[in-house]
Amino acid sequence: MNTRETLKSTKDGILEIGGVIATDLVKNYGTPLYVYDQDYIEKICLAFTSSLKNNYGDGVVSYASKAFCCKEIYRIIDKFGMHADIVSYGELLTAVQAGFNPKNLCFHGNNKSLTELNFAIENKIGCIVIDSLSEIDLIQSVCEDKNYVQNVLIRVNPGVEAHTHHYIQTAKIDSKFGFSILTNDAEEAILKVKNSKNLNLLGLHCHIGSQIFEAKSFVLAVEKMTDFYAYCKNNLDINFSTLNLGGGFGIYYSENDPKLTISDYENFVKIICDTLISCVAKKGINKPKLIIEPGRSIVGEAGITLYTAGNIKQIKNVKNYIAIDGGMFENPRFALYQAKYLVEIATKLNQPKTTKYSIAGKCCESGDLIAEDVCLPTAKEGDIIAVFSTGAYNYSMASNYNRNTVPPVVMVKDGKHRLIVKGQKPIDLLQYDI
Repeated sequence: MNTRETLKSTKDGILEIGGVIATDLVKNYGTPLYVYDQDYIEKICLAFTSSLKNNYGDGVVSYASKAFCCKEIYRIIDKFGMHADIVSYGELLTAVQAGFNPKNLCFHGNNKSLTELNFAIENKIGCIVIDSLSEIDLIQSVCEDKNYVQNVLIRVNPGVEAHTHHYIQTAKIDSKFGFSILTNDAEEAILKVKNSKNLNLLGLHCHIGSQIFEAKSFVLAVEKMTDFYAYCKNNLDINFSTLNLGGGFGIYYSENDPKLTISDYENFVKIICDTLISCVAKKGINKPKLIIEPGRSIVGEAGITLYTAGNIKQIKNVKNYIAIDGGMFENPRFALYQAKYLVEIATKLNQPKTTKYSIAGKCCESGDLIAEDVCLPTAKEGDIIAVFSTGAYNYSMASNYNRNTVPPVVMVKDGKHRLIVKGQKPIDLLQYDI
């Protein structure tokens, strides 16, 4: 595992997270259980914000709420002066209810509803990212009714293809998101917004994908976007004040991934800043306010999910299974992306890994797996199974498939643990039934 001071093994081979051993967490909260390392989240937040400030100056780190959304995460990022981007009524409501300033929110999405836009504009949200021509008319109509001028960005596709799973590449010309700068689509959207009296166009937004470990992908995005900014200045007489480069910084999931440190993330930001400063000077454009949107990199490795092993099934000379009390209902990423995870038996970290297992969920689906063919010590029923780097897109993508309940979320720091999201109970699943 990608160990750190707040994620390590005790001398007895028991997993310790934020100064709390895994067995104590299970005794207090049961399993399945989402656990978050607050100290690590805070250090990553500080790394992004300080690196942006020191290397560029006028910029904002905007947390991508879709990675993990709850009231407590907004309280944490607010302490670092961060903004947040949201993509739904629910995420906006959560942020507002947590006391987060709506002026520091940016609303994304490729199909925002009238209800969502009304709610966002009523709350005087800081910015809306436009994703289609029809959305321009819709936002203009809402703002005109409310006699309000809304700050907006336009999402564009710079044509940079990051080397990630094809489901999470979002800047290709055929993406469902944004307007391509390789056609005249982006230019058409820019001119339409510019002629809308209730919309204030700050600049453009792009997002090239997720799980990106190569700085050159971000460098290329900066070069493409500043080329387009120069084109807009010289041909459309438009000077943008803001550039949002999205997020996509990768994290360690398994031995196939680099083990990034906090310094690595700081360097990612420095490279982006240095490239942008150079491009601005070279191309004669205004130095824009820079926005980056990390999400997974802030909460991903901070999260660990704990399970209890149930049935140990051995198919002789074929396969061994450990059945857990969770599955695709609280971690669907293996089923969706064949995502790889590091798995350990939380009380046997010092023991030799002698047996290969697949970790099977409890859902009625053959594809309900968390990991395949992982080497572990000999497992027995009742063992605590730890799956690492589950802080992003696990709780946020959880469902009630097979009428299973979404587990609780616990935050740990300095040897203390606290509940930040209550777990569902079976009776909760019936509350909307008629």
